[in-house]
Amino acid sequence: MIRGYSDHAANERTFLAWVRTGIAVIAFGFVIEKFNLFLLTMANANSLDAGRRLQLERLSGPLGRYDGLALIVVGIALVAVAAMRFVRTGQLLDDQETHSAGGVRAELLLSTALALIVAGFSTYLALG
Repeated sequence: MIRGYSDHAANERTFLAWVRTGIAVIAFGFVIEKFNLFLLTMANANSLDAGRRLQLERLSGPLGRYDGLALIVVGIALVAVAAMRFVRTGQLLDDQETHSAGGVRAELLLSTALALIVAGFSTYLALG
């Protein structure tokens, strides 16, 4: 039996939860990118009047072009940070000494970045 099995299992569950979150953020970034491509295609369609074309071009503006890419990058960073934390926590669990809980700066930074990206895109869509 593995010493501290429940601690290692909890570490693995936490890692998998962060990986699922990262994959969901990446998928949402791809959806936004594809939606932006759809809007650009619709804006370039010849059958649209000028008002409708201008409205679609505003929706696919600069924030719409880079917001999906930002979400994809943040999702990849989430998975990378989760992997590093998983390995580090596993090593600390195997060590005989008592260690203090590590900092959560990376997770806090990525969560804040994710919240700002989603808030910015939501505000952009609400005002646009």
